[in-house]
Amino acid sequence: MQAARGASLSSSDQDTHEASARPRRTWGLFALVALAAYALDLSTKQWALVNLDDGDIAVLGDWLVLHLVFNPGAAFSTGTEFTIVFSCLAVIAVLVVLWLSRRLGSPLWAVGLGLLLGGVAGNLTDRIFREPGFMRGHVVDFLMLPNWPVFNVADICINAAAAVIILQSFRGVMLSGARIEKDES
Repeated sequence: MQAARGASLSSSDQDTHEASARPRRTWGLFALVALAAYALDLSTKQWALVNLDDGDIAVLGDWLVLHLVFNPGAAFSTGTEFTIVFSCLAVIAVLVVLWLSRRLGSPLWAVGLGLLLGGVAGNLTDRIFREPGFMRGHVVDFLMLPNWPVFNVADICINAAAAVIILQSFRGVMLSGARIEKDES
């Protein structure tokens, strides 16, 4: 049926149909990546809470250790007295990413913003629902590398998103997938 319908469209109609379908597919990719990142973050945190309560697990000697901590601050445990501010910033970040996602036309941007949304939402969920209370909850961290702060899957997603966003910006690719024209004068 789909092939028959596509065959009956003229060339210009087909181009219009494909152009309108592209943002839906791209937004679907964004939603899939965000949901997968969010689910992976929450499930690994739950696993850590259950399995790391009795102590650390050395995965690769001292290079990768699973070590449970509760972080009230931001990256590197900075700003521990500003947990509510970080929670409010996370809410704003979620809303901005959702607003920007309406313009997605690039699959790589969809992956980047999906990872960002999943990561920010994962840590925000901790801030909302974990002790000591609403918007003041401590984030569950459990991945420890030598000479590096303990982190979680949400943090990995946020950093991977930053790399994708920087890459797309350097490549001159906008959210829509269009390229920024460089003036050669």
